[in-house]
Amino acid sequence: MEVKIGIQHAPRELVFEVDSDIDTVEKTISDAVAADGVVALTDTKGRRVIVPAARLAYVEIGTGVAGQVGFRS
Repeated sequence: MEVKIGIQHAPRELVFEVDSDIDTVEKTISDAVAADGVVALTDTKGRRVIVPAARLAYVEIGTGVAGQVGFRS
């Protein structure tokens, strides 16, 4: 599943794939925001992504489009 994280005052968003389901990712993010902690997720390649919850601008959770090539309209 694809996760996009927008970070305040950052020109680009973080986009990565995770093996977790939507409910697990949403709970992880919600808990981090409620505790004013950090959002820590592991992508499909085993890399750890850690973002301070206070710096989140938005988070999009959904299925990725695998194998997309070329321009979109």
